[in-house]
Amino acid sequence: MSVDALPPLREVIASHGLKADKRFGQHFLMDLNLTAKIARLCGDMSEATVFEVGPGPGGLTRALLSEGAGEVIAVEKDSRFLTALEDINTASGGRLSVVEADALKVTEAEIDGKFATRMLASNLPYNVGTALLIKWLTAEPVWWTRLVLMFQKEVAERVVASVGDAQYGRLAILTAAAASPRYAFTLPARAFTPPPKVDSAVVVIDPLPADKRFADLDALSIVTESAFGQRRKTLRKSLGVAAGKAATSSEALLEAAGIEPSARAETIDPAGFMRLAEAWRAAKG
Repeated sequence: MSVDALPPLREVIASHGLKADKRFGQHFLMDLNLTAKIARLCGDMSEATVFEVGPGPGGLTRALLSEGAGEVIAVEKDSRFLTALEDINTASGGRLSVVEADALKVTEAEIDGKFATRMLASNLPYNVGTALLIKWLTAEPVWWTRLVLMFQKEVAERVVASVGDAQYGRLAILTAAAASPRYAFTLPARAFTPPPKVDSAVVVIDPLPADKRFADLDALSIVTESAFGQRRKTLRKSLGVAAGKAATSSEALLEAAGIEPSARAETIDPAGFMRLAEAWRAAKG
């Protein structure tokens, strides 16, 4: 049996008595045309190990394998789905392996894979999508060559936002410092079972070359968390938490970065925040 000859996903879900669990932010994408569209955003996967987080009953998993992934490693913490995923592994000729674990605690770079090229494609659980993206963006070494990720639409817009956009904030800055993102397409809530309360969207993220990637993402994370934690305040006031961690003042950090103390976080572009991060690191020593 091939992957394409497997029973329809609805039949699989019914036969295994599966249902989405709200605790894990699960919503199943049943339309195989949409899952194939997402898989194709990965590009050539024939000599790649593709990681997938939260495969559930395996809709996107099937698409990745059908579209030619050399290998798929699925990270799934919900043991209810393991039997259905094993059926996909058998149909794929052993190209699927499952790691039963919490994706937030997995170190992907240490997982054995058959290929040096590593990608990640996932319909991310709504409740951990942002945390997982930050984990992958800040990973050292950078183990991935492309991320194809589905988020709530609002989160996807935050990932690709530019300074001046209403959605611009910490997530856009961290992404811009490490990668080049693009908004691929929107998926309406009705495409999922059960339908969530909001639409979703797929974002494609490619890593920046090493010489263009910001070197101190930890410092950048600290200053952006502080700056955007109190959006309505000026940076002189909102940077207080970060400044305290470096035993300095907000004014000193802003002066070193060449930023007006009266400015607000949403008006500063990623390059400005990178200068702030460098100033913070220099102050901390």
